[in-house]
Amino acid sequence: MTDFAAGWDSFYVIVGAAAGALIGLQFVVMTLMASRPPSMNSAKAAAAFATPTIVHFCAALLLCALMRVPWPALVYPAASWGLIGAGGFVYTALIGWRMGSQTVYRPVLEDWAFHLAAPIIAYGLLAAAAPLAFGRMTIAEFAVAAATLTLLFVGIHNAWDATAYHVFVTLGSRAARRDGE
Repeated sequence: MTDFAAGWDSFYVIVGAAAGALIGLQFVVMTLMASRPPSMNSAKAAAAFATPTIVHFCAALLLCALMRVPWPALVYPAASWGLIGAGGFVYTALIGWRMGSQTVYRPVLEDWAFHLAAPIIAYGLLAAAAPLAFGRMTIAEFAVAAATLTLLFVGIHNAWDATAYHVFVTLGSRAARRDGE
């Protein structure tokens, strides 16, 4: 089989490196946040907001790696796109349920857009790329690239949003209580 993604080398190296580095940074941020005492419902909020960020970064990293595998036949990368797309779609639907059922934080429209709508679109693009690979490869390649980049940017947005929330809201309210004592 020919190297179907040969023209995409730099794209997948850059996006994959970014996803890998951002996964590491998320671990650093979580370690720094571990110093604050957790609330009773914080595990539910983490499952709704923190864990999906890592999952989306990992999906982007996985896609970058899979695009550079010397596959013996087109069916293998297409199947991987379909499986990741379908799995991510189901996982993101579960995240929507978790977002609505947790009580630590009330999601606003931006949260629904970046934690639910954008990932659903990205994983839907991946699922759609699978059958497109067998007749419209160029469109399939652009769909996979768009999905990968969307997952990376969703992760960046959500990681920043969570960090800003903890710094300005959680730590800010603790500082305000301390100053009022």
